[in-house]
Amino acid sequence: MVFDGNIRLIMVSTYFRKSKRFKMKKISVFLLFALSYLTIQAQHSKPSFSFAKETHDFGTLKEEDGNVSYKFEFTNIGGQPMVIHNVIASCGCTTPDWTRMPIPPGGKGYVSVAYNPKNRPGPFNKTITVSSNAEQSSKVLRITGKVTPKPLTIEELYPREIDGLRLKAGHLSFTRVTPGSLKTEELEVYNGSDENLSVAFKNVPVHITLKLEPSVIKTKEKGKIIATFDASKISDWGFVNTSIYLLVNNKSAIKKELNYNKRIVISATIEEDFSGLTAEELAKAPIADFDTRIFEFGTIKQDEEVKKSFVLTNKGKSNLIIRKVRAQCGCTAVTPQKSLLSPGESTEILTVFDSRGKSGRQNKSITIITNDPKNSTVLLRISGNVEVK
Repeated sequence: MVFDGNIRLIMVSTYFRKSKRFKMKKISVFLLFALSYLTIQAQHSKPSFSFAKETHDFGTLKEEDGNVSYKFEFTNIGGQPMVIHNVIASCGCTTPDWTRMPIPPGGKGYVSVAYNPKNRPGPFNKTITVSSNAEQSSKVLRITGKVTPKPLTIEELYPREIDGLRLKAGHLSFTRVTPGSLKTEELEVYNGSDENLSVAFKNVPVHITLKLEPSVIKTKEKGKIIATFDASKISDWGFVNTSIYLLVNNKSAIKKELNYNKRIVISATIEEDFSGLTAEELAKAPIADFDTRIFEFGTIKQDEEVKKSFVLTNKGKSNLIIRKVRAQCGCTAVTPQKSLLSPGESTEILTVFDSRGKSGRQNKSITIITNDPKNSTVLLRISGNVEVK
């Protein structure tokens, strides 16, 4: 009987322990589900955006029509009030606005964007970044479209005006001209006055010829100035320019003919054409080699002079010809010792920087033009600081 009682006691104890473990398991599972539920509920309680659309295409816009705008509308589908902290556009051409007050759960708000197409022809694709206290703290919206340029006015097409004659530009460039060659360029003009116009050209150098075509331009009609550059008539190298003065219908008195406001500038860069040289000719060509191309003189007092000699050596196999040495301004004097160097020969190019009237950081250049086919134009630089006494 004692044995039987012990068995019963053991069985009751075992049942109790198993029941207790089962209940603990049930409590643990319950707590796990409860924690998950509370986490999900907490997440859903945060503010959350729900935009009707996140990209808007304006389609094709006309530049002359001015600003366009679009309002991105959204709903706060979260469980807490939403606050938009800031809205930043990807460029200054878009001007954003937005709902400034807190948006309650279920409430609606907006982000409005205005786009200015002025001076922005062509396609555009801009982003707008919305920062808030939402679950997704940063939201990107987008606007796209294409801007067709506005028709240009006569004043925009021909911005330069001289006594009723309107010009497309005040500068006519021949760009690159080879020695001895002949090159022609044109400049379009328009008669914006109420009378027919003819033009006389003053201060024209011998290497340039000019004519107006037609010789008389009728009112509100187009014409052109035809310019010819004859490089065989000019003994110069590198960049050259000259001012030509226009006398329209003899309106200006003789003493006013050379009026700064009634001129055009004609320029060209005279350079040799080495493109036709063979590999054998290039191997035998001169080579312009400088010991240095940059000189930093440090700091000097105003009115002091700085001198520097750049050494040029011909490391090629034929004579090196120094075509031209030109300083950036009159404050830098340049004196080459020789203009022709045999193979292996060197020379000094003395530069003098005069700091009179100068102050602060100074950067001056000297242009050296030679017959080196691989490096015909070289810039030497002098720089430093000038202190006022």
